[in-house]
Amino acid sequence: MDALTDLLRGVHAQHALVCRSFASPPWSLGFSVTAPLTLITTVRGTAWLLTEDGARLLMRPGDIGLVRGPHRFVLADDPSTPPQIQVGEPDCERWRLGTRTYGFDASGDTVVITGAYEVEGSVSDRLLNALPAAFVVPCADGPCPALDLLSEEVAKDRPGQDIVLDRLVDLLLVFALREWFDRPEANTPAWYRALGDEIVGPALRAIHDEPRHAWTVAELAARAGVSRAALARRFTALVGVPPLTYLTEWRMDLAADLLAKPDATIGSVARAVGYADPFAFSTAFKRVRGVRPSDHRVVALRA
Repeated sequence: MDALTDLLRGVHAQHALVCRSFASPPWSLGFSVTAPLTLITTVRGTAWLLTEDGARLLMRPGDIGLVRGPHRFVLADDPSTPPQIQVGEPDCERWRLGTRTYGFDASGDTVVITGAYEVEGSVSDRLLNALPAAFVVPCADGPCPALDLLSEEVAKDRPGQDIVLDRLVDLLLVFALREWFDRPEANTPAWYRALGDEIVGPALRAIHDEPRHAWTVAELAARAGVSRAALARRFTALVGVPPLTYLTEWRMDLAADLLAKPDATIGSVARAVGYADPFAFSTAFKRVRGVRPSDHRVVALRA
């Protein structure tokens, strides 16, 4: 397992709002109420992705765009075209053409598909905080079969269809994130860059594989095949914090998510992240997160 895999566990489509839109110039769709993460792909034609912070991103067929909410955005044939439809508002239904399909007519020059994501917990926040408000990338390695499948499936209405669509947009999300993080302009987070390091990578994967294990720097160094001092220097330089500090912070992120579960207790969460003593866990949680586990749990359960 690696850090990206762990972080993606809380970012997933579940009954995602997936829809297909047909349009011919001039056209413009405004998205005023957005999910924490929205995936966009162009099936036919081109589209401009315009965000409220001034970004103008051209999307060509096969491109994948991501918008991090709550930013409003617009999809249009040209940046100067004013929005004609506000997606998500009640009167949007008058543009419905069929199952998950909207637009002026089904013979439009441009076809775009959008899928809205829900995001759960502190673990996912690490991922979202590493992303810009919006970006566009091509599907990695040329033609993308997942895009073709999504285009074919989006208008179907069959048993299990929601699950099929959820998994397809999840797959496209992974493609988009890997492609984005490999770009020099991505300002890739330190933990992602460190995964490819021959020394720090094994230590990071060990922490994510077994967060409840009582890791020592010596054990992590043995995984990497270097001395304790060499691992500590390299880990701190690449990740920004020492190995055991990273371990504690990761445990507290996991704990924050576990505390939001109705059947969890402070003791069960403490054991799940490697603390035999609930008091020691509570002390660590408050030091890292700024609140007691019990207070965090009350707020999380109310949300």
